[in-house]
Amino acid sequence: MPEGDTVWQTARRLHTALAGKVLSRSDLRVPKFATADLTGRTVLDVTPRGKHLLTRIEGGLTLHSHLRMDGSWKVYANDERWRGGPAHQIRAILGTVDRTAVGYRLPVLELIRTVDESRAVGHLGPDLLGPDWDPDRALTNLLRDPARPLGEALLDQRNLAGIGNVYKSELCFLLRVTPWLPVGALPEELAARLPGLAKKLLEANRDRPIRSTTGHRHHDLFVYGRAPRPCLRCRTPVRAADQGDGSRERPTYWCPACQSGPAPAPGTGHRQNVPPEPRHRTSNPRPYS
Repeated sequence: MPEGDTVWQTARRLHTALAGKVLSRSDLRVPKFATADLTGRTVLDVTPRGKHLLTRIEGGLTLHSHLRMDGSWKVYANDERWRGGPAHQIRAILGTVDRTAVGYRLPVLELIRTVDESRAVGHLGPDLLGPDWDPDRALTNLLRDPARPLGEALLDQRNLAGIGNVYKSELCFLLRVTPWLPVGALPEELAARLPGLAKKLLEANRDRPIRSTTGHRHHDLFVYGRAPRPCLRCRTPVRAADQGDGSRERPTYWCPACQSGPAPAPGTGHRQNVPPEPRHRTSNPRPYS
C-alpha cells in the first residue's frame, strides 16, 4: 500500500533514472494532457511530498502524480520488457536514452507550472520524510479537533503528510490506544511521543523492500492484516473493522486487549473477511491525499 515510505522510494528510483537526462520519449495518456510533448526537455529532479510525486522538468513544468491505492511507477532499461500491467493501464511514459519510466493506473496525473505546485500540495501538513518536517506543528494540527478519532486524524494529510492505513493501525497499536480514541483523550505523554514515533517508523522503512514495524524476521506488522490471528504481544485475536476517513471506509486493525479506548460494537462495521498480512509493498486534493 503506497504510503510515505513507498512514495519516497519511488521518487528515488525515478530521480536516479531520469534526473539530468533529456527526454527522448513523452506520452501522457490522460485526455487533458494527451497532446503535451516533453521531448527534448531535461528532467531536473523528482521530489516526494507526502504521498505525492513531483517530477520537475526544464521549462518551468512539473508532472504531478499520486499513486493512491493501485498506482505505480516502474523503471525499465530500454531493452527490457514492461511488466507493470496491461497496456491499457499505462497513464504516462517518460523515456531517456537508456531508461524508461512507465506510470501504471495513476489516478492523478497532471502537468502544471512549477510555480503552481502549491495548488497540488500546498494543503499538506509537515512531511514526515521531508525537509519541512516540524513535529510541534504536526501535533498542533492533530490536536486542533480534539473530538476527532485518532485514526481519522492520522490519515488526514493536512495534519501531517505520509501516513496511510498501515501506519495508522500500527501507530495506534504501539501507543496502546484504539484508532477510535478521540485525539483530545490521548494522554499527554503519548501525544508528545506520537510525531517522533511516526517519523521513526517511516524513516526505518524508506530503504526497506518489505515494510516492518516489529523488528521480527517472520512478522512484519503487529496488527495490520492480521485479523483474526493472535496478537503478537498478548495472543488475543486481532480484530478488524471499517473506519471512515471522510472519503470511504478503510479496514482498521487493533488488539482489543492491548489497546484501550472505544471501538465499534460487535456487528457494527466489523469485517468478517479480511486480507492476509501483506508481505510486499503494493504499491485525495482530498484531505487524505
